[in-house]
Order: sequence, then structure tokens, then C-alpha cells
Amino acid sequence: MNVHLVDGTYELFRHYFAIPPTADRDGVEVGAVRGVLSTVLSMIEQGATHVGVATDHVVESFRNDLYIGYKTSEGVPETLLAQFPRVEEALVSMGVKVWPMVEFEADDGLASAAATAALDERVEQVLICTPDKDLAQCVVGSRVVQFDRMRRVVRDEAAVIEKFGVRPESIPDYLALVGDSADGFPGLEGWGPKSAAGVLATYLHLEGIPQDWRTWPSGIRGAQRLATVLFEQRDNARLFRLLATLRTDAPVLESVDELEWNGPPPEFQECCERLRIPEFVARAKAARRRGEEVDAPVRPS
Repeated sequence: MNVHLVDGTYELFRHYFAIPPTADRDGVEVGAVRGVLSTVLSMIEQGATHVGVATDHVVESFRNDLYIGYKTSEGVPETLLAQFPRVEEALVSMGVKVWPMVEFEADDGLASAAATAALDERVEQVLICTPDKDLAQCVVGSRVVQFDRMRRVVRDEAAVIEKFGVRPESIPDYLALVGDSADGFPGLEGWGPKSAAGVLATYLHLEGIPQDWRTWPSGIRGAQRLATVLFEQRDNARLFRLLATLRTDAPVLESVDELEWNGPPPEFQECCERLRIPEFVARAKAARRRGEEVDAPVRPS
């Protein structure tokens, strides 16, 4: 089996800004909710059998206690924030496993679920469905990969190295140096993608970078200045790496069996009527029938 792990927060933001506003039968804005449901249902129609969705039930997490500048819900449109609990309810009504994260973030939920799923020998591949660079640290060979559904791009370990210039395990160190504006930490002054990749491709982690810049790989521009910044601000670098490191101990998944989609429960009908997408019920039932036909044992002729 393949396991599909979906970044519900990414999908909610993407649909909110990509499609026109749409109200449910009560006049409440649900355009992004409908978009996320359509995305997950399309995955199932295309053959996904084991699906989990992680969402940020609240934007803030334990990382906000570590760094005052870390991302918050400030500036997020109220009509978008209001759809977070609604999309969780809608996905549950469709029979999909959902992890609404509170202390942890959605990315931690995906990382934790991926780590658990990868231990199951029945799983052929774990697909983390998001282009978010943070999740690149979870990639393992071609067994745990990122899947950008919009661009139909699968990013395995070789592709991570090609894109960032570093191995997946160095991604937190890389982000510590270059920063991550989406998460609200700046990185270190003067460090950019080329210089970060140049040292981490050789030394893997921050601790391995020699203080003597003359021993660094050749071709790194401003190496002396970068070394000074790094070792003067090493505490900041370690903090930023901590912020960028995804947790794999979030209590989200014990067995991949929990992710098997068994069709829409009866309450999906009411959910779709409220969202004014009644056709989704027929689509979900048809997807389930196709799944049952695939799973049916072959009878001798």
C-alpha cells in the first residue's frame, strides 16, 4: 500500500486565495473547505487508499514559546481562520482521518505520521502531499517522498539534494542559516542558499562547520565574514534550527490501518448538502465501489 499524508493547512490557504468566495446554505464562507474536500476526494478517486490529513487547529504552537517572532495568526483573514474547524469537521464526515494539531503544528503531525508509516513493511511508499520545504527533512530515499500535487512532482532524496544542495537531514541546519520568512525567523546575516549549501554539503550540520573559514570548501564568497557571523550568532543559529526541526513524536498515528478509507459515513450527506456540493456524495460512493472491486478476490472462471 501507499500512504498519502496531506497538509490540510497548506491546502486550506491555497484554496482560499485561489478560488472565489462561496457561501454555504447558511451564508457562511466555505469556499476553501469545499476546495480541500475536492482535493482529498480527487486523491481517493485516483486510487489513494490510506489517507491522513494534518491541520493547524490553532496557528500558534510550542514554538511560539521558544521565539517571540515565530509565526502567529496575526494578519490571517478571519474568514480563513473560521474555516479551519469547518474543514476538519467536513473531512471527518467524509470518513478521512484528521489530526487537528494544537500544541504541535500540522508539519509535526505529518512528520510523525510519516515516521510511523515508514516502519510498516506493508507500506511501499509514504507520500507527504505538500511542497513545503520544511517537510524535505522527512524524505528518506524513495520510500518517504514529498508529492507536489499541483505540479505533479515527486521529490525523493536525490531531488531534495538537487533542489537545496544538501541532504534531507541537513534541511533544519540549512533553514537556520538562510531563514524561513513563512515561519518568522530570519536566519543569519549574509547567509544565503548557495553559501549554506556550500558548507552543509560537506559538514552536514552546524556543529561540523569549522571555525577556520580557510578550511571550508573553495568557492564560498565572503567565507571569512560568514564564519564570523556564524560563530558570533551560534546561539541564534541553534535556536532557528530547533524551530525548523520537525517533531516526530506527535501522538497522531499508531498503525497505518487507521488511515484506510472505507467510504463516506451517513453524515457526509448532510455535510455536502450544507456546503451545497451534493454531487460529492455520489462521487465518494462511486470511489468506494471502485475500491471494493479492486479489493475483491479474483474468482476462478
